[in-house]
Amino acid sequence: MVGKDRAKPIRELDLERYRALYGLTAVVLSNFAIVAVAIAGVWRLGGDKSVIIGVLTAAFTAVSTMTTAYLGIKAVSNTAQAMAQGGPRRTQTPPETTTPPTETPTPTPPSPRTPDNPHP
Repeated sequence: MVGKDRAKPIRELDLERYRALYGLTAVVLSNFAIVAVAIAGVWRLGGDKSVIIGVLTAAFTAVSTMTTAYLGIKAVSNTAQAMAQGGPRRTQTPPETTTPPTETPTPTPPSPRTPDNPHP
């Protein structure tokens, strides 16, 4: 039974799915914890409207910041991974071949300098 105790290698796609699942789970659980603390804070502080508004504002800010940070990091990670795997998606057109001109244009002679026009 040689090799039976070796772990099965995880494919890169499975690894990315696990990362996304655990990251999303961490964000959702953190958001629930923030909401629970906010509810407990509102309940324990007696119901003063200014305190309730302050606690709910802080809780909303924390939840939205946590969720936005996760989604932003996930989007950047997905973009970087797609670029690393596939490279740029732009198609390059082959350079056009030009035929050399058959006649060379004759250069125009420089204009003479005059006292009225020192720089032509």
